[in-house]
Amino acid sequence: QVQLVESGGGLVQAGGSLRLSCAASGTIFGDNAMGWYRQAPGKQRELVATITSGGSTNYADSVKGRFTISRDNAKNWVYLQMSSLKPEDTAVYYCNLHITIWDYWGRGTQVTVSS
Repeated sequence: QVQLVESGGGLVQAGGSLRLSCAASGTIFGDNAMGWYRQAPGKQRELVATITSGGSTNYADSVKGRFTISRDNAKNWVYLQMSSLKPEDTAVYYCNLHITIWDYWGRGTQVTVSS
């Protein structure tokens, strides 16, 4: 059983920074991808950034140059460093682990950016 637990959300002023962390536990093996998604009120969940076990990254256009995703393969942790935050970044941020056909999700952490 795989479990994902996020931490690091909170309230920050526009222009500020936050770092999200996600710890994955359970049986995790082989090639996989970890990532962050977000869902704002009244909107669909959207991709923020992903990183493969080989280190390849992918970012949503809206966060390129402001957010950086990284991971620690030995510990099965994934991080999201968020800088130059904007009010439109306000959302619940979810950690994701994708292995073959399976997707696992954390419960989410709230990020609120005030103007």
